[in-house]
Amino acid sequence: MSGTLVQILILAGIAIFLILRLRSVLGTRDGFEPPRMPDNAARPAPRRAFDVIEGGVDDDIADHVKEGSAAARALADMKAAEPSFSVGEFLRGARGAYEMILTAFEDGRLGDVESFLAPEVRDSFAAAIAERESQGLTVESHFAGIRDVTLVEARFDTATREAEIDVRFTAELATVVKDADGQIVEGDANALRRQRDVWTFGRMMGSDNPNWALVGTGG
Repeated sequence: MSGTLVQILILAGIAIFLILRLRSVLGTRDGFEPPRMPDNAARPAPRRAFDVIEGGVDDDIADHVKEGSAAARALADMKAAEPSFSVGEFLRGARGAYEMILTAFEDGRLGDVESFLAPEVRDSFAAAIAERESQGLTVESHFAGIRDVTLVEARFDTATREAEIDVRFTAELATVVKDADGQIVEGDANALRRQRDVWTFGRMMGSDNPNWALVGTGG
């Protein structure tokens, strides 16, 4: 055996020995592994979980009044006093109440809506109807519909739990006033007119009675 071949075999044996030693220390690695960091190396800070924000924007309120306004705060207090209260549901009920009460007033049938009227409003409506009747006048109206319902203002007394909400209605109706002989003295049965009213509804939040009462009227 030549000297060169002997040297090659010796070097090959040394290489195999070194490979086996390295594998015993490092182990085998299959596929991708991130590089190992020395113990004293700076480690990235752990990621913070997202903070949960409680008490976010209430769309039921923000859809109807300006966020952060006095009306928004009053409505939020109403919800705190009565969690089942919904501004959207209230406005839908107010829309129906407006048509029902207005029609009853013009027809002189307050008894149909008396439970929805505060005593002072009922007395005011009754006086107007009595005045009309004393002059022999009657009102005939055709309610064409409500074009707009807008929440204008809201107030809440946390001590008494009394709530008030002002709502502006824009409606279309045809109204005529007739005298005792049935002659039209005002209005046109074929002409719709637009009418705007601001009504105030009140209720004690948390009460067993779910009905809001009409406590004030204005233009």
